[in-house]
Amino acid sequence: MGLSQLEKAQHFLKLHTSAGCFLMPNAWDAGSAKMLVASGFTAIGTTSAGIAFSMGHPDNAFCSVHARVKKDAMLAEIKAITQAVSVPVNADLEGGFGDSPADVADAIRSAIEAGAVGGNIEDYTGIKDTPLYDISLAVERIQAARETIDSSGIPFVLVARTDRLNINQANGFAEAVQRANLYREAGADCLFLPGASDVATVSKLVQEIDGPLNVVVGLSGSEVSVAQLKDIGVRRISIGGSLARAVYFKMRQAAEEMLHSGTFTYAQKQISQSELNTIFESKL
Repeated sequence: MGLSQLEKAQHFLKLHTSAGCFLMPNAWDAGSAKMLVASGFTAIGTTSAGIAFSMGHPDNAFCSVHARVKKDAMLAEIKAITQAVSVPVNADLEGGFGDSPADVADAIRSAIEAGAVGGNIEDYTGIKDTPLYDISLAVERIQAARETIDSSGIPFVLVARTDRLNINQANGFAEAVQRANLYREAGADCLFLPGASDVATVSKLVQEIDGPLNVVVGLSGSEVSVAQLKDIGVRRISIGGSLARAVYFKMRQAAEEMLHSGTFTYAQKQISQSELNTIFESKL
């Protein structure tokens, strides 16, 4: 018998509170989730960008409102992933599918109902002129998430993400650290600051942020390794939508070969039908 949601949540929280570092790759559908678990990973995340791409939509963070994947559709995919595997799943909840603390609280409740045991809430608004939520509102949003988790009975891992390092303005590092520490005080279990992947910057973040740090790698082919990030004190490593984009790159290569060369060398490297059937037949 598999672990209950409570047991998975307890295990996932322990990964964030105990010493050490773990790698949590990001899936975009039930099939990719099963492939990652079959490869040996014991915890995975979802990628909102990858889910959007798989549905024929652009990444929600960088497109117009009408083109974005809606909350219900995103949560349906998250649920499909949690139901496909027996390991803890961290849900990419973007900005909480709304601006208000109440919207964030509802996103957390919905993620728990979908079977997730952790989730990211970011402070990126998607609005060009005001790309980040005001700090006071951003803190209230994390507080609302924390209150919802505490009343749920599930020790859901709350990951607060700030995109301050991705905004090209002065004092970016100092404000990113400030935001991360305020989110930690507001109840976040883990802090996530995309835009930092080099050893020097990440090492400084580890020193200045009072809580477990998630670092995303693979976004630009960074040569940093798990061993290096572990050595400087990073607690969790994720890969965002990079694996999904790599898969689409291979698909485009194959399409261009067929169209322009009329050859099929892409098919020389495949996972066999029988192996895929075995992986996809059971809940891993």
